[in-house]
Formats: sequence, structure tokens, C-alpha cells
Amino acid sequence: MSDDAKPVATLPRVLFWLLVVIFVFLQLRLWIGDGSLAEVWQLRGEIEKQQQENHVLAERNRRLSAEVKDLKEGLDAVEERARSQLGMIKRDETFYLIIDDKSK
Repeated sequence: MSDDAKPVATLPRVLFWLLVVIFVFLQLRLWIGDGSLAEVWQLRGEIEKQQQENHVLAERNRRLSAEVKDLKEGLDAVEERARSQLGMIKRDETFYLIIDDKSK
């Protein structure tokens, strides 16, 4: 071996390639796999969708609570439901059914 021959792998060269491999591995983790940016974006979309659904359901629950409260406390709501849904009438009341022939 002569004095002019340089070693093939020097410490800076090995260190450089080791850092390149680590950088590539970290980039792959960032873009692909568990906890990647794509997964984070997808989860944010699902969170937003779930929050909208929760808002709709909370509004429905609020309306139902108000209706339950009204049914428990007031007789007017009970009477209205009996008339509209069950077709009931009060005592000494006359029921008239008007049929419109124009709908045919």
C-alpha cells in the first residue's frame, strides 16, 4: 500500500451518509404511516364532521327537552297533541270535516 492511497470511507463521509439516511427515514415518518401529516389532516376532517353532528344532535336534544318540559307542566300541549295526532274533540264540541273536491 502506498502513502498516496486514500481510505474509501472517511469519518465525515460515513457521518454524511448516516445523516442522509436518518433524514430520509424521518421524512417518510412525516408523510407516511402512523402520525403522518396525511393522517392528521384526515383526523381533523373527521373531528370537524363529528362536531357538526354533535351540534345538530344537541339542538335536537334541546328541542326535545323543551317539549318534555312543556308536556309535563302545561295541559295546552297535551290538548294540542290529542287534537292533532289523535283526532280527539272536547265534550260538547262539534267536529266538521271539510273535503275539498278541487284536489282531484
